[in-house]
Amino acid sequence: MAAGYEERAPQGALRSWSPCVWVRRAPGAAELARVVPDGCTDLLWRRGRLEVAGPDTGHRDVPLDPGELIVGVRLRPGAARPLLGDLPATEVADAQPGLRDLWGEAALPLSASIAAERDPWRIGAALTAALGDRCRANAPDEVAVAVADALDRPRPPAIGSLAWELGYSERHLRRRVRAATGYGPKTLEQILRFRRALAAADEAPGWGRIAAEQGYADQAHLSRQVRRWSGATPRSLRPDPRPRASAAPRA
Repeated sequence: MAAGYEERAPQGALRSWSPCVWVRRAPGAAELARVVPDGCTDLLWRRGRLEVAGPDTGHRDVPLDPGELIVGVRLRPGAARPLLGDLPATEVADAQPGLRDLWGEAALPLSASIAAERDPWRIGAALTAALGDRCRANAPDEVAVAVADALDRPRPPAIGSLAWELGYSERHLRRRVRAATGYGPKTLEQILRFRRALAAADEAPGWGRIAAEQGYADQAHLSRQVRRWSGATPRSLRPDPRPRASAAPRA
């Protein structure tokens, strides 16, 4: 595979809970990869090690080795239970533990099965199958996923309204969303809006239009939020096709 980023739709039981399986190969020279929050959680294969990339609450620049290959399976906001089990997503926020720290000895067969594999998409298929198998005993929290979907709109409903519609107290729903996604509802809403803004800019630049379409008060509001989550101005930002494409490890 040449240097760059590519993603494919997952197969099997995980397809309802994962937007993609992805592969990234760094160029021939070392580089710094900018990673920004996207609300997702990933299972990674990198440098011969299985790792969990928890939800980010800020941007970071991480060095990649020349030609380095990373394979990942991304889980949508609120759908981290196949990977985390009963561990709250807040416990892995801004962290990248080894999978064995979470799964114990159960992580060893998966690691052994892909250790000698050279085809990155075969590795991705093995990671997808392993997470799909875990969906039986660790199904995603469908309520939290539904809330994340509802918040991923230019003008989302208030969390109190969502709680009433779903039949829960607002306090209970806030705790549930935080445990499943790693964020409180308001922070999750902001991150999802930021993600939509990046995707819109990649397809058709025009920050004033994007601000209006994605629910920002005005372009200045968008600029402040882009700075908060990416550390860059909208003018200087050159996003990857997916904000989390690098999925690089914490130093």
